[in-house]
Amino acid sequence: MTANLLDFDLEGLAAYCESLGEKRFRATQLFRWIHQRGASDFEQMSDLAKSLRGKLQAAARIEGLPLISQHESADGTIKWLFDVGAGNAVEAVFIPEDDRGTLCVSSQAGCAVGCRFCSTGHQGFARNLSTGEIIAQLWFAEHFLRQRLGSCERVISNVVMMGMGEPLQNYSALVPALRTMLDDHGYGLSRRRVTVSTSGVVPLMDRLAQDCPVALAVSLHAPSNPLRDHLVPLNRKYPLAELMQACKRYLVHAPRDFITFEYCMLQGVNDQIEHARALIALVREQGVACKLNLIPFNPFPASGLTRSLPEQVQVFARLLSEAGIVTTIRKTRGDDIDAACGQLAGDVRDRTRVGERIAQQRTVMLTPVPATSIAKELRS
Repeated sequence: MTANLLDFDLEGLAAYCESLGEKRFRATQLFRWIHQRGASDFEQMSDLAKSLRGKLQAAARIEGLPLISQHESADGTIKWLFDVGAGNAVEAVFIPEDDRGTLCVSSQAGCAVGCRFCSTGHQGFARNLSTGEIIAQLWFAEHFLRQRLGSCERVISNVVMMGMGEPLQNYSALVPALRTMLDDHGYGLSRRRVTVSTSGVVPLMDRLAQDCPVALAVSLHAPSNPLRDHLVPLNRKYPLAELMQACKRYLVHAPRDFITFEYCMLQGVNDQIEHARALIALVREQGVACKLNLIPFNPFPASGLTRSLPEQVQVFARLLSEAGIVTTIRKTRGDDIDAACGQLAGDVRDRTRVGERIAQQRTVMLTPVPATSIAKELRS
């Protein structure tokens, strides 16, 4: 089986080149061709020796994920559904704004955490993605958008690991993918502009702080253990006091001087004045420098939950702000194409329920098309 070079960060690619009898500096040239120029054909790589190109043709490939479907929102948001084999698919979402272009990337097919308000979690867990499958989402989106805009400049300025899956439960594949995103010979993204979202896998938060500290977002969603146990089952293993202490430890290494706490607003569940006061008390007691991001819930039938009323969200936000906590209300993007927060579902099989399809993809499934074919069509 040939090696997919999207699986390697620069250090891994250098080791691979050495295994072919080549100098390590060849990896830098190859890395630039793949990630900065979006090349998938070794014959395009004109500054590589012909002998090296021959070795790569025989032993390696640059293979993205087959594209199943693409949907565009009225607000400019684009959602892609990618085939990851065995009937499973993952989604990535591009969110354009005036001052940035953000790509939301998936790390797993499905999710094992099972947060009550998340449609991805309701369909169960299929498998972890490889490093190459994580990076393939960025590789495709960046070069697709450059082709569309007729630009040689970078289009994606921010990456958030907030798609399908719990990133820290796929740690070994996540870290090389992050390093590729950050590498100046790759995508050259700032550590402040790459965010890993976690539901609170405490030991791996500590590892990430040492191995590859990027911006951190924590899915909080409740100010007390009983309520968070109900909404985020992982809290039973890593309760709030442990989670908050891990956040404080992470801040020592973080590129930003705060942790973002994500808080999905659920009507009558976690959006009352007493919840806001408890949240203020939690932050003050634990002493975690933070920003609160209040997220409108995006309903789906299996949840049994409803979105908080806008006026209730405003009251909640005002109480937090008056207590000195920086608070924002996330603007809903892409909800007309099921691309908003908590809506990514794809089409995955839960391996814990043999033969049972947990959720059906709500879009028409197209014949999978290799990512490289899309780029060729755009050039023609």
